[in-house]
Amino acid sequence: MSGAQTEQKGFYGNFGGSFVPPELQEALNYIEEQFNKYKDDKEFNDEFKYYLKEYVGRENPLTFARNLTAKLGGAKIYLKREDLNHMGAHKVNNVLGQILLAKRMGAKRVIAETGAGQHGVATAMGCAMFNMECVIYMGVEDTKRQALNVFRMEMLGAKVIAVSNGQGRLKEAVDEALNDLIANYKNTFYLLGSAVGPHPYPAMVKHFQSIISEESKRQILEKEGRLPDAVVACVGGGSNAIGAFAHYIDEPSVRLIGVEPDQAATISEGVPAVIHGFKTLTLLDEEGNPRPTFSIAAGLDYPGVGPEHSYLHEIGRAEYYKVSNDEVLDAFQLLCKTEGIIPALESTHAVAYAIKLAPQMKPDDIIIVNLSGRGDKDVQHVYNLLEERSK
Repeated sequence: MSGAQTEQKGFYGNFGGSFVPPELQEALNYIEEQFNKYKDDKEFNDEFKYYLKEYVGRENPLTFARNLTAKLGGAKIYLKREDLNHMGAHKVNNVLGQILLAKRMGAKRVIAETGAGQHGVATAMGCAMFNMECVIYMGVEDTKRQALNVFRMEMLGAKVIAVSNGQGRLKEAVDEALNDLIANYKNTFYLLGSAVGPHPYPAMVKHFQSIISEESKRQILEKEGRLPDAVVACVGGGSNAIGAFAHYIDEPSVRLIGVEPDQAATISEGVPAVIHGFKTLTLLDEEGNPRPTFSIAAGLDYPGVGPEHSYLHEIGRAEYYKVSNDEVLDAFQLLCKTEGIIPALESTHAVAYAIKLAPQMKPDDIIIVNLSGRGDKDVQHVYNLLEERSK
């Protein structure tokens, strides 16, 4: 597996880097030093693998979606089942890696941001297991949309702080988490949930999430004797997608396809800018500020994207497309009814694009869809959306 990272520290082509105050840069340098020290350390990796197996339940299946494939015609669709992880999403992979790093750094207090709540739940779980203080920042609008996950975080011992600034969504939660880190970096570890932020976070998150494509690559070779023709994943900040892509980046025969909400289509419509301490494609308003975004999936409601995604788009290695809310709601219902799987709304964006793509391909072609999370958290929200749509 190669990275797209260049010699210039923390950059992927023109994107990435670290644009932060000097005192925060000092903390980031220390995190980078510790990450580089432990990422190839046998004892660290043995412990990481132990928890992935015994606690998360990895490796999870690569499931042939037989009924969906038959209904659509065209390519075979396989689902990488991150929804079967403990706590129901891919987020736990990265959380465990960073929690184990924080433990070795002697951190007692952990902070995190969350949109859909899955990263917050996973962080609260990790902090409970390793006896660390846990503070989660979440936009006030997302606390309403994802009330179940707020309660889960609180049950696990986390303090959830609802952020009401601006739109009261994921961007504002990240703002507040970074402010906390600047004020408390000497005793606090910021467990960032997506492949965004200043270096070394994008590289660190990719490293821990690459377990997704490490497994799927081995599994598809076992099942089909060859690589897939396409790997499809939803993109908000981009952690599940970069994990799903990682071990295929150096396989030019495999199309890498990221799917965005049409009202938060950062890669499709963004311009290069600095947001949250790193340079990436960003949705800006006429005054040059991050533009308000909207997605029915709280975890995709972000005006920026991971810098490596911006780079993969720039060099043409990965493709990025938009889907509408109606397409997502239709895909959500179709997967439920054909495969008996209730997907997270975030993941359903990838399913929605695969539903359009598969009929255009040959029957012996193969698509892997990264099913990044399960939809328990979204059932009431989907019910409300469908009721509204039917009026």
